[in-house]
Amino acid sequence: MAVLATQAIRRMRGGAQSHLMLASDGHPYVVKFQNNPQHVRVLANELLATRLAEAVGLSVPACDVVEVTDWLIENSKELSLDYGHSQAPCQAGLQFGSRLVGGLMPGQVVDYLPEEGLIEVKNLSEFAGMLVIDKWTCNSNGRQAVFYKRPREKRYTATFIDQGYCFNAGEWKFVDAPLRGVYARNLAYRGVTGWDSFEPWLSRVEDLDPQNVWLIAELIPPEWYGGNLTDIEILVEQLLERRNRIRELITLFRESSREPFPNWMKAEKDMLGRQFPEPKWADTIRGPIM
Repeated sequence: MAVLATQAIRRMRGGAQSHLMLASDGHPYVVKFQNNPQHVRVLANELLATRLAEAVGLSVPACDVVEVTDWLIENSKELSLDYGHSQAPCQAGLQFGSRLVGGLMPGQVVDYLPEEGLIEVKNLSEFAGMLVIDKWTCNSNGRQAVFYKRPREKRYTATFIDQGYCFNAGEWKFVDAPLRGVYARNLAYRGVTGWDSFEPWLSRVEDLDPQNVWLIAELIPPEWYGGNLTDIEILVEQLLERRNRIRELITLFRESSREPFPNWMKAEKDMLGRQFPEPKWADTIRGPIM
């Protein structure tokens, strides 16, 4: 059953023109509407890809179907969409909702970290795991993440958001390219030294019970894909077939001109040695250092 939106809070950034809304379960949701400027299918993409990432143990927001009533839209002037040449109210009905990272509690959420902050992210290794999902689902957008830390915490945790352009957005086609669906900064992949760096997520996807994928697909409201069951059945069947291509797609990214994995097949001790090189003046020191 869908959760009920009870209050509109504010418009969010982004091409889908999402709105932050409070729901009946007490949680704030970033809500994408059916009549968003991108495509109605981005709602289906969000639910399917986010739940798949969650199923293999990656850090994604909790998500749900959110019902927004005509009454709430009529009594909330901010619930509108801008199409450039015109504006229209948000459409009532079942929408996609992603829980706001960090909720409404005190804390700090950012979508960019400098190098010294990014390298210290608690779950930096999960960028390799999310690459597995993005290549599997043919994410045609750059990988998006936000970073959250609670008060008094020193290090951020990454949460992977915005799966709307998986399956090539509204086209539901798998048009693969080496640099699609990847994070903009190679530093996120610094710890990748071989196929073991993609575990346990890669094996979990390759061994995922097809029934679990079908169960997630059944949660998608038919109005998010035009009610054509054949379309979503074909999408899921192709998705299941693609599991044996994930390693090939990651290899194409690894061999691209971007060179995203500079430490591929290099020992961890060698990586640490390059990361913290001994200063040149160390050779001149004799005796104990006080």
